[in-house]
Amino acid sequence: MTKYHAIRDRLLDRMETMSAGEAFPPERQLAQQLGVSRMTLRRAIDELVARGAARRRPGAGVFAIGPKLDQGLVASSFTEDMRARGMQPGARTLAFDVSAAGPRIGRQLQLPDEEEIVTVTRLRLADDEPLALEELSIPRKLLPNLQAADLDDRSFYELLYEQCGITVAESVQTIEPTVLDSQEARDLGVAEHSPALLFERTSKSSAGRPVEYVRSVYRGDRYKIRTELAVPSFPLRDQS
Repeated sequence: MTKYHAIRDRLLDRMETMSAGEAFPPERQLAQQLGVSRMTLRRAIDELVARGAARRRPGAGVFAIGPKLDQGLVASSFTEDMRARGMQPGARTLAFDVSAAGPRIGRQLQLPDEEEIVTVTRLRLADDEPLALEELSIPRKLLPNLQAADLDDRSFYELLYEQCGITVAESVQTIEPTVLDSQEARDLGVAEHSPALLFERTSKSSAGRPVEYVRSVYRGDRYKIRTELAVPSFPLRDQS
């Protein structure tokens, strides 16, 4: 292992005890503590920044980002997920539009192209930290009186059940890597072209009726995907 890789690993160990947003000591002080040159330290920090474990702010220093939130491949709402982690979920409505579904979203929601949908763009937060941008599209006839403020700091699934008695029974979701454009980066408070995860999900009620199409972009420096895999058992070969 090269020297700077060893320093990188020591910094990763140190970050286990640091909270998100906590600053590293000044470079000179930290290099003395670790017994390395500032050049070696800088190279190790550069790698942490590149992999999304730390953030460098010009003129301010280097800051820990905190452990990534692992997203299991199960159907759950953002609100439920954050509450299960002991974090306070939040949602800030950035845009609220009524328009014709068009061919793409109409296909997802099984609607005629000309039928009206409501599209709500929200910034999703956990403990007031921006984590994702969510673009939610639903048939307007499902919630004809929906207003922009109705989904501020509110779960759509809870609202759907309270007002319509509908629960989400099944979802189909795809996940792919992407990078943030300039507007997405500004909304999430990170650099343009930062890595991100793109989630697209269509959900249906217990009656098999599509109730939402969601396109969400999650910060790549704060999210990772977790899967639980069953290892198949193989019969032992006959040793005789």
